[in-house]
Amino acid sequence: MNSRQLASTFSLAGFILASCFMLPAHAADANGQYAKAVRNYDTYCVQCHGINRNGRGINSRDMSVQPRDHTDAKTMGDIPENEILKVIKEGGLAVNKSVLMPAWGNVLNDTEIREMAAYLRHVCNCGSGK
Repeated sequence: MNSRQLASTFSLAGFILASCFMLPAHAADANGQYAKAVRNYDTYCVQCHGINRNGRGINSRDMSVQPRDHTDAKTMGDIPENEILKVIKEGGLAVNKSVLMPAWGNVLNDTEIREMAAYLRHVCNCGSGK
């Protein structure tokens, strides 16, 4: 192996190693108790709420109302549990919030909605709410 190939190999290995450390914090949850909620979040929520769960998804720059930052412990901790369940199931208008937050009750079943609410409490590290 010549020096150019060796340098290329080390560069690739370094990139792969660095990538492991740049994964979002939720990636560790993928194999844990929140695995299904993480998959659902990554499928349905990440476009607006972002891969880092901070309200900065790819769609957020074009939205008139910015999505909720699910990592904000203060704000998320102030939201009652029943409101989180309702907004996931029935959408933003059901709790006098943005029409841009869709209702997921026809996509997610009640168990999945409860799992998502528990996962959001985990993401914000804010307990079970009021």
